[in-house]
Amino acid sequence: MKPAGEATEEAAGEAMAAGGTGAAGADRAAGTVLVVGSGTQEYREYLLRSAALRADLWLLDDAAPTWQAPHLTGWTEADPGDPHSLIRAARAVVDVRKVRGVLCHEEALILPAARLAEALDVPGPSLTAVRNCRDKHRTRALLRDAGLPQPRHAVVADLAEAAAAAEWIGYPVVVKPRGLGAGRGVALVRSAAELRELFAEARAAHWPGVPTYRVGILVEEYLDGPEISVDGVVHAGRYTPLFLARRLSRKEGALSPYFEETGHLVSADDPLLDDPALRWVLDKTHRVLGVNDAMTHTQVRLTARGFVVVEVNGRLGGDLVPYLGFLATGIDPGLVAVDVALRVPPRLTPVLTRTAGIRFLHPQEPCRVEHVTVPQADATKGLLRVVALAAPGDERGLPPLGHLQRYAYVLCEAGTPAECAARLDAAADQVRLKAGPLSVAPDERAAS
Repeated sequence: MKPAGEATEEAAGEAMAAGGTGAAGADRAAGTVLVVGSGTQEYREYLLRSAALRADLWLLDDAAPTWQAPHLTGWTEADPGDPHSLIRAARAVVDVRKVRGVLCHEEALILPAARLAEALDVPGPSLTAVRNCRDKHRTRALLRDAGLPQPRHAVVADLAEAAAAAEWIGYPVVVKPRGLGAGRGVALVRSAAELRELFAEARAAHWPGVPTYRVGILVEEYLDGPEISVDGVVHAGRYTPLFLARRLSRKEGALSPYFEETGHLVSADDPLLDDPALRWVLDKTHRVLGVNDAMTHTQVRLTARGFVVVEVNGRLGGDLVPYLGFLATGIDPGLVAVDVALRVPPRLTPVLTRTAGIRFLHPQEPCRVEHVTVPQADATKGLLRVVALAAPGDERGLPPLGHLQRYAYVLCEAGTPAECAARLDAAADQVRLKAGPLSVAPDERAAS
């Protein structure tokens, strides 16, 4: 392995272009992989770019490709959230090409993608596993019945049931929608006085294409302790953790009491990656949920009673966490994802040993952006990226009315987690947001 901190993002990019994980070149697979949706360029292009090194990619989406085009063999128009539309479009591709698998990185599309893979009888997301992961009540029940530690919880249909559950569990509790992801509608409720408003917000939360349930809200015991997430791979039933991200602590303020992500640190040599107790919990969790030949993103709390799985997402993590993992280890998640979709053994040998991190910047109050000023990236000082996510005139809100309303992020690397965290803080301090009030107040906007 190379010494910590020796490589830069440019060097890691060269490793990606060469096939990653120390390969001299990416061996191309015969046949075509169908890609269901593609997400946004900022957060998902790195995966598509790498995947194209391993296989011919054919996009199924509802708009003609733009930034995706250089990475594709072709595309077919389809509603990615509609399994019937996907199946019709895919069968037209099957008539002219050898389709070997289905690939999807998007939370809202992973269930239709699983139905497509089943209909075509090709490798892809497992319908059973996706359902077990997507339905958080089902996840809790399966893990609890398997003897894995889980928070006390109840699934409820209305405020009265939520209040009774909270009294039984004991405050503080967490309310969360049963089928959503990325923290939408999730809030910490500290008292009965807060429950009415936060429960109503959880019920109102939604995301296009994501299932809802009549009895659709979970009330859960609040798990105290550090948060981590693990992006891992299951091949032929064997689970291997790849990247372990430590959540940067959330500061009390504008985002409280919501669980909005503010940043992550990924270290190639994080000791938890080799912790036998964590590995046992992760392996058993994936076996219980029926995950086989997939990449997943698992959220875990390090509690006084041990590792407790919060949830499992049936796709790679967001927030560029897998990219941080690539920068830290040299393992290319885009290549691994294609290998998994084709059910061939993925190459999982690290070639780097360092730490990479990202910090997201949120406004202190809802605003209309006038200008975001960012410093120049400087790889020699470990500042690899500084990206403004808001343009003049854009509006930025806060939960519950605005979700993931970031105006910038900074991405750094260093030899140690402490050094990387310090670089992130220093870079974030150099970002300047000039903004004014919204033309319509958030409460008036909600009322309309």
